[in-house]
Amino acid sequence: MKAGFVSFIGRPNAGKSTLLNRIVGHKLAIVSDKPQTTRTRIVGVKNYPDGQAVFVDTPGVHKPTHRMNVRMVDLALETMREVDLLTLVVDASVKPGSGDRHLLSLVKDVTRPAILALNKVDLIAKPKLLPLIDRYRQEHPFVEIVPISATDGTNVDLLERLFLEHLPEGEPLYPPDYVTDQPESFFVAEIVREQVLQLTHAELPFSTAVVVDHFEEVAAERLVRIYGTILVERESQKPIVVGRGGAMIKQIGTAARAELERFFGARVYLDLRVKVKAEWRDDERVLDEMGLRKPS
Repeated sequence: MKAGFVSFIGRPNAGKSTLLNRIVGHKLAIVSDKPQTTRTRIVGVKNYPDGQAVFVDTPGVHKPTHRMNVRMVDLALETMREVDLLTLVVDASVKPGSGDRHLLSLVKDVTRPAILALNKVDLIAKPKLLPLIDRYRQEHPFVEIVPISATDGTNVDLLERLFLEHLPEGEPLYPPDYVTDQPESFFVAEIVREQVLQLTHAELPFSTAVVVDHFEEVAAERLVRIYGTILVERESQKPIVVGRGGAMIKQIGTAARAELERFFGARVYLDLRVKVKAEWRDDERVLDEMGLRKPS
């Protein structure tokens, strides 16, 4: 039997969360075309006939500009040192730049074996793939280099077999029915934030957050009551989230409630409000409430 931790590290929008969701078979991480969508470390467990892999999705590595971003990047770098197998996820459809060189320099400092997953190969012409593989092979002694598409599943099954091949021998680390370490309140906040990302303007994703103020399951009524707050940083942003006559916040709430009802398998009462909190991305207490913990 094989068992161990596999981390996904990469630049923002490399497709790490899409890969996690596809492998685990559950929507553990929200997905958006906006950068820095993943803000914390998300664990997903998958059992195989010959082992168990514990996957760790991490925030995209980028140049931090706020306390929140510092925590995000620190979590990603801490995870690199804790796992059994490192997986560098690279967007193959984008020309490599300084950010990729920085990531490779970080990987060089880690003693763990590393696999390179060249993602989004469905978006590039095949003749471009071999030179890219050769380039990365010269940059680092990856134990495996696998071209994949997390979106359509190309070579993901191969990647999973290679994970098990390179993990250490050992008994399962979690019970067979264990999926993730995140509490339900985390998924509530993320599901609401996903709708904010999808429905509001491009300027908002970095400066919005969702905090769950109250969460209550009423088993007798098969009902979940949720009260949450969408944080924005400036007064000028609040009307964008609220919308004319409350149309946008209603649209966000309706879409989020439908997703939450699928998640809980029960009726959901969702009450959302919008609050302006200047510089919340540098507020340690707010970051703690969001579950974006400081690295140990």
